[in-house]
Amino acid sequence: MQITKSEYIISSADVEKCPQHQLPEYAFIGRSNVGKSSLINMLTHHAGLAKTSQKPGKTLTINSFLITSQSGHSPKNVSEQWHLVDLPGYGYARAGMVQRDALKTMIERYCLYRPQLISLFVLVDSRHEPQKIDLEFMEWCGENEVPFAIIFTKADKLGSGRIKMNVNAYKQVLMETWEELPPIFVTSAEDGTGAEEVLQYIEEINTNLKDEL
Repeated sequence: MQITKSEYIISSADVEKCPQHQLPEYAFIGRSNVGKSSLINMLTHHAGLAKTSQKPGKTLTINSFLITSQSGHSPKNVSEQWHLVDLPGYGYARAGMVQRDALKTMIERYCLYRPQLISLFVLVDSRHEPQKIDLEFMEWCGENEVPFAIIFTKADKLGSGRIKMNVNAYKQVLMETWEELPPIFVTSAEDGTGAEEVLQYIEEINTNLKDEL
């Protein structure tokens, strides 16, 4: 898949005010400061599409982007459209209780009641061992039958051996309660690692959706 155009549509603090359309949505979420905005900008080849910040907790709304892409298997000049959604990060410790509760409610309502949502991408910092907050969110997704894949970020910060060890640690913990693991990707916004695999995954889902119509 090659993304040919990406444009910001709207930021919504209420799921009911998200764009009304029939296109598939792929939402990105993760712990604050996991590198979500940088990854989105890397995938779309659009610097500044998602606003990056050194300060955690920057994203406080549901941010929708319209993506136009061309499949490597499609005839020349045949494009398809889908939405990429940037969700607020979870677990920002410095946010007040009222704000944390509001963000939690917003995220849960989007995940549970947004019919356009096809899959979540749960971002995890590859530099760390399994974090309770990430595991709890994945468990919540499983309990509520929210489809998701895991994206390990910042792979350029570690050697391949350490990354493999940390990814395997997550797999081992998840397999204690899961019968089957979700799709897993390893990425770097700095050098483009994993971009092709993530976009190919989205392309495959979009193709299957069209075949089901």
